[in-house]
Amino acid sequence: MEVEKESSSAFKTPCKPAKVKSPVAACGTPVTIPASPFMKKLGCGTGVNVYLMNSMGKHTLSPWAIKKISSKCEKNQASVYQKRLCEEAMVLKELNHPNIVGFRAFTKSNDGSECLAMEFGGEQSLNDLIEKRREEGQGPFSADTMEKVALHVARGLQYLHNEKKLLHGDIKSCNVVIKGDFDSVKICDVGVSLPLDENMQALEGGIITDKADIFAYGLTLWEMMTLSVPHLEMLDSEDEDAYYEKLGTRPALDLVSLGDSYQRMMELFCLCTEENLHKRPTAAQIVQVLESNTQRMEMGSEVME
Repeated sequence: MEVEKESSSAFKTPCKPAKVKSPVAACGTPVTIPASPFMKKLGCGTGVNVYLMNSMGKHTLSPWAIKKISSKCEKNQASVYQKRLCEEAMVLKELNHPNIVGFRAFTKSNDGSECLAMEFGGEQSLNDLIEKRREEGQGPFSADTMEKVALHVARGLQYLHNEKKLLHGDIKSCNVVIKGDFDSVKICDVGVSLPLDENMQALEGGIITDKADIFAYGLTLWEMMTLSVPHLEMLDSEDEDAYYEKLGTRPALDLVSLGDSYQRMMELFCLCTEENLHKRPTAAQIVQVLESNTQRMEMGSEVME
């Protein structure tokens, strides 16, 4: 796969629903956020839970995903997560792209705890789909499906990197959500994003570049091909330090067993996980190549018809 060079350089659950008005809501009207027990739990993360809030009249015509601080958080940790949630809301509010989960509202409960509301269209995380295929004894996702996911995630990263000058900082299958039969593919969870300067660098305990997202993107492709977790074999090792050292390296991939149809995805995975970050492609370059492949395939289909 050829890649052209760049042309230029503690949340307490309320006993009953409480009406709250969002300081940065998408709609300028009060929104009722139900108490956690009245909503279906969709998932959880570090210090947070995500719930499904069904449509609530004319103000929320479609369901929302509500991210709240977990009630199990220690009081001293809850304030940290509240701050992080607030920062995430402010970042997400400024994003508008078909491959990024959309902001809906940032509201306060009656005890002052914040809740981040996001769009929800029945999506499942890519990680959940990977686990399901593995449990059912299925093989990897088809090459066509992989290329579709790869293109849409790359478009989301291109938008973050080039237009918004943001490093996502936590690209993985858990943070890619899929609607239906891959009808839409979106990146979620910008809670640890960092601003990038004109050189695509973020200063955070050292220099981090946009290529950190590209490496993680490559590992996400690996997850789809192997239905596994990178360096999982090291988790059984008693040497915990060795496992964490491995996290920054390219995991092995059986090229033969996958077959020729995965050639482009295997090449892309290898490029994105180059040890030398300067050899990794940018998100824009990945989009350019994958869009060219898609156009060629569409033209071939038209000829066949």
